[in-house]
Amino acid sequence: MNDESKIVLIDGPVVKADNMYNAKMYEMVEVGHQRLTGEIIQLQEGEAYIQVYENTSGLKLDEPVTLTGMPLYVELGPGLIGNIFDGIQRPLEVYRAQTGDFIQRGIKIEPLDRKKEWYFIPTLIEHIKVGPGDIIGEVQETDLVVHKIMIPPRVFGTIQSIVAEGSYRIVDELAQISTNSSSIYSVKMLQTWPVRAPRPYFERHLPNEPLITGQRIIDLLFPIAKGGVAAIPGGFGSGKTVTLQQIAKWASANIVIYIGCGERGNEMTDILLSFPSLIDPSSKKPLLQRTILIANTSNMPVSAREASIYTGITIGEYFRDMGYDIAVLADSTSRWAEALREISARLEEIPAEEGHPSYLPTRIAEFYERGGNVTVNGKPERKGTISLMGAVSPPAGDFSEPVTQYTIRNIRVLWELDKKLADSRHYPAINWINSFSGYVSYISEWWDQNINANWADYRGQALNLLIHDNQLQQIVKLIGAESLPDEERLVLFTAQLIKEGLLRQNALDEVDTYTTPEKQYKMLEVIIDFYKKGLDLIEKRIPIYKITGVPIIPQLMKMKISIKNEEVDKFSQFRTLIEEQLRKLLE
Repeated sequence: MNDESKIVLIDGPVVKADNMYNAKMYEMVEVGHQRLTGEIIQLQEGEAYIQVYENTSGLKLDEPVTLTGMPLYVELGPGLIGNIFDGIQRPLEVYRAQTGDFIQRGIKIEPLDRKKEWYFIPTLIEHIKVGPGDIIGEVQETDLVVHKIMIPPRVFGTIQSIVAEGSYRIVDELAQISTNSSSIYSVKMLQTWPVRAPRPYFERHLPNEPLITGQRIIDLLFPIAKGGVAAIPGGFGSGKTVTLQQIAKWASANIVIYIGCGERGNEMTDILLSFPSLIDPSSKKPLLQRTILIANTSNMPVSAREASIYTGITIGEYFRDMGYDIAVLADSTSRWAEALREISARLEEIPAEEGHPSYLPTRIAEFYERGGNVTVNGKPERKGTISLMGAVSPPAGDFSEPVTQYTIRNIRVLWELDKKLADSRHYPAINWINSFSGYVSYISEWWDQNINANWADYRGQALNLLIHDNQLQQIVKLIGAESLPDEERLVLFTAQLIKEGLLRQNALDEVDTYTTPEKQYKMLEVIIDFYKKGLDLIEKRIPIYKITGVPIIPQLMKMKISIKNEEVDKFSQFRTLIEEQLRKLLE
């Protein structure tokens, strides 16, 4: 430590200290008499620029700056699931119990409880050779998550001793490893890892399984794969947070990490209040038993927004290494970019586009690069995935601004939110013309084997109808729908069925909030088959008004609510009714 380092400049969240010759880049430091948490972000001839993750009001010149010798890191171990942290992994519930509703500066509380005991079951015995990622035992953290205790990265050797099955604290020694360097390494439940360094893995693969979200426009038209990366840009009020919350609630991931990065406090409050009462659709257990929340609201220090992004993705990589499918949702990366811009301005760096730092595209690329479908290190052999989804909040809904454009370059799925759809109360307000998915060819085989081999064909037909409808709308504005041929009027009608009966979804309705893949496909199949039969009737000179006026149409519009997820067998009766009513037109 260097006790002689002093503060020589205070500029908002940025502090400059002198006499920092022993410091390293990205080293954690304690700033001032209150020992505020900070991180070195620039070194120049013994002077260090530090971004402070707590409020710097009241700091004075010449207060001490203390080196810790450690980078900014997170604690990893049992106790993460169901917890609520801030950007630098402070457990907010524990803080509230000690300090009240407002976080007091300089208070140091360990992120994970050192006193709580966990029941450990060893899976290896003595004299076994082990390496990074090898699983030596398990802890049942929640009803939904078995926490695998792994050998940390860069540790090779032989197990000299391992404890018997029983209850232990996260700081208790579980095993002794005689390393290849003839030293003894003590394995505990508790690990640490620097947040800016990606955790290593063995091999990366192409994603081949969809991440089912229960949101029909996503799963059917613009799917994301497990291990995929997606962005959801949209202006104020277009529904970014609601859509991400829906994905967080219902995604088919083993563990969900929701990062509230600089969003308004009431939005995070909604999550904190709603999640404890939600039930996982597959296990019927509370969703909080597989969820980690990182709350970093707009009134918290701006520099902590950057830390919250890295904290979330590092925790995700830790659980990925256990062989789990992880969904990481960041709301929103624009607030993170704002933090980068403010810190860069205070460092007096030369700005790039719209005042953002020149390294913004690199930081965005590095973040999304940490998603993926990988074979992880260690035995037994296993795969894990991290699906990354980030909201983007372009000012005034201008998608040409830098954060949106740099993000689009690094993702494979775009869910572009449309303010006009949101204003018309069409949710999710994902624009079906401008959105895209680059994973369709990778996950088609899964849909073929598990749902129906016609999924890709029906999806393509639905998208073509929506695109054709978009083109026809311009003509309709000029001459009216009545002037169009019956075939094109049927396109308009079917597209409306798709938009209102299929893609529009009510997050607050008990039935409509989540739709299984089986029901999604059946709904799409019914609509496309109606269109095909309608075309046949038009060729046989049946007027369009008779086709669109059959009694079954109102039921088509309401099938998303009238038929529950477990009642997909009813769709066969539904199709029979449609065929009978359309056949009567010929008679």
